[in-house]
Amino acid sequence: MADQLRHAGDADPKRQTALDTLYDQAFRMQQLVVNLLDMARLQAGSVQLNSQWQLLEEVLGSALRAMQPVSQQHRILVALPADLPLLQFDAVLLERVFCNLIDNACKYSPPDTTIHISARVHQEEVWITVADEGQGLPAGMETQIFQKFARGQAESSKPGVGLGLSICKAIIQAHGGELWAEDAPPHGTRFIFSLPLGQPPAPPLAEDSPA
Repeated sequence: MADQLRHAGDADPKRQTALDTLYDQAFRMQQLVVNLLDMARLQAGSVQLNSQWQLLEEVLGSALRAMQPVSQQHRILVALPADLPLLQFDAVLLERVFCNLIDNACKYSPPDTTIHISARVHQEEVWITVADEGQGLPAGMETQIFQKFARGQAESSKPGVGLGLSICKAIIQAHGGELWAEDAPPHGTRFIFSLPLGQPPAPPLAEDSPA
């Protein structure tokens, strides 16, 4: 409803600003509820991976579309190699990882800065990076940031309760990978997660043409 009102063409700037704020708060609340449900399922051990061999760019595209309400004030630059192989993952859960990392990057970097998303093959894994141009992590928070209810800034006024990164880490570990954070000079934070390469199935052989 809030989204429909935002696009109704109201000429009153104050009312339009209020509708934009309402929509943003509703979207944030939806993300919070999803994270709470995800954490409840992960803690209960009820999450079953529906892993399929698929393209990383497809699930990333879905996440980028879902996060447009919070990423519209940022530039997002995606750099995926053309020869990136198929990976085995649960598309729904990996989309949640991308959504939370993109949301985190948007919250902790100034408007009109760039969020860089890239991937590369590293030994027997693919490393996927989401980097922002914010102030970076406080010293010593590189590990603590993944704990439940941890925040990047003490008593931060940013929306959220500190579950997104811990959910991301649990999902990536369930896939046999790892997630970590590091500084991105000259400023910003870089979140990197790994996924095993594995051995994709061979493409089916073409049927012989009739004689």
